[in-house]
Amino acid sequence: MEILTLTAIENYKQYLITEEKSKATIEKYVRDLVSFMNWLQNREITKNEVLAYKANLTEMYAPTSVNGTLASLNGFFAYMEWFHLKIKNLKIQKSLFCQSDKELTKSEYERLLKAAKSKKNEKLYLIMQTICSTGIRVSEIRFITTDAVTKGQTSVKLKGKIRTILLPKELCKLLKQYITEQNIKSGSVFTTRSGKPVSRHEIWRSMKALCDDAGVSKEKVFPHNLRHLFARTYYSIQKDIVRLADILGHTSINTTRIYTIENGDIHRRQMQRLGLVKMQV
Repeated sequence: MEILTLTAIENYKQYLITEEKSKATIEKYVRDLVSFMNWLQNREITKNEVLAYKANLTEMYAPTSVNGTLASLNGFFAYMEWFHLKIKNLKIQKSLFCQSDKELTKSEYERLLKAAKSKKNEKLYLIMQTICSTGIRVSEIRFITTDAVTKGQTSVKLKGKIRTILLPKELCKLLKQYITEQNIKSGSVFTTRSGKPVSRHEIWRSMKALCDDAGVSKEKVFPHNLRHLFARTYYSIQKDIVRLADILGHTSINTTRIYTIENGDIHRRQMQRLGLVKMQV
């Protein structure tokens, strides 16, 4: 008889730690399992119960979110050797292009920078440029240290992988000036008042506060969209998806392809340039 308990979830959490999963991943898995446990209300876990939960999620959330939750459950079922409970993901048709209302454009990015400058938020101004000019994850901003700025590169160590990120000369020049002005002696360049590396949430909140002044939809403004903008811009110039995958730290090129999808307006203009529609004379 399979019953989901807090003890089982805690044991699974400890297992994920030994597997060196990231903190964010572990928190998500645990959160998904607790939600499933609350939904079960002490009922035995059967395949029908899991299917019913999947149906419930499908009515409430987007397919990608549902599949993310199912991945959490399937991972736990495999750990418990409850293989008969594993369930298939929803099938999602890949889109040929991204939605323009979700994509941050270069001009919008520049307006955000201008808004940060006008608010005299030099730290945020430089954080956005650092993410957008290097393609690093917001969680990797702590690896931008005084030593890295001096060397012009940094080693990012996450999820059991190490990769080298090169910092553009122009960025290093700006960061060196900031380091001098803020009298930063060593360690992370971007820190809180207590000296701890700035958090993902603080960056997210600060970026959202720029939206009205920048005239940019809040739906588009979050740190990860800066990484997407870097990827699209890099690929539009270099056309090297393998190299881009290495820079972004992706294990699979399929993940990188998501970052390089263009919006529908660009796709439409490309089709029009083919010249295959002839107007009547």
